[in-house]
Amino acid sequence: MTNTLALAGRYLFAIAVAAFGIDYLLHGHFATGHPPAPGYTPGAPWTAYLLGAYLVLAALGIVTGVAARRCALALGVLFFLCVVLLHGFQFMGIVLHGGARTEAFEALALGCEAFILAALVPGRPSAAIDRLALVARFVFAFSLIVFGVQHFLYAGYIATLVTAWIPGHLFLVYLSGVGFIAAGIAIAINVQARLAATAIGAMLLLWVLVLHLPRAIAAWSNGDEWSSLFVALGIGGGSLVVARWMSKARQTTRSAGVSES
Repeated sequence: MTNTLALAGRYLFAIAVAAFGIDYLLHGHFATGHPPAPGYTPGAPWTAYLLGAYLVLAALGIVTGVAARRCALALGVLFFLCVVLLHGFQFMGIVLHGGARTEAFEALALGCEAFILAALVPGRPSAAIDRLALVARFVFAFSLIVFGVQHFLYAGYIATLVTAWIPGHLFLVYLSGVGFIAAGIAIAINVQARLAATAIGAMLLLWVLVLHLPRAIAAWSNGDEWSSLFVALGIGGGSLVVARWMSKARQTTRSAGVSES
């Protein structure tokens, strides 16, 4: 992974995952909006401690490069299982309620980014991992489209979260919604996909700086604000990884076409 933005995205993704894990280790409970497990996950505090340790160790592996591919795969599997077995336990809540839907698809997007990271980090070529990353790409793209639709369905509420000094709150919410949907479509059909993923990463990381960080500092003891910050950091960083993988996959396809001809 030689691309500087992708390397930065890898570290930011790992920092977010480590932050989730540290929170589980410190508090020993599950909370709504805190990936990957929903607030109603049973077995706390011990299952929370185990999950926290799992996340921290995986994040360390990704940062240090020690078994980075295995750590990324382990994260992808964990997030996917949490979505299917835990979030999916209240499937109708995901269908009917925006909060549950956002929480489930945030965990799903992070899991997809982990699978794509596994395909991008240096290691022995693996057709199985490449196929897994390809599937993850489409699921990630669908998640972005869901986020975009959420911005239209709940525009009024989301506008209240925009920092007060920024003008045009509602316009920015709609613009962000269009951006999510356009990026999701671009990644799914592989048209300007790297640009789309990079733009989403830049947008989310900008949100971290101008929106989430000021809110988290102002409400220092509010865990929800910190969770939102690290979710945006993780998905934003992971989007830069997706951008690099899309570019590498396209180059591989072109090389294969040249070889065949």
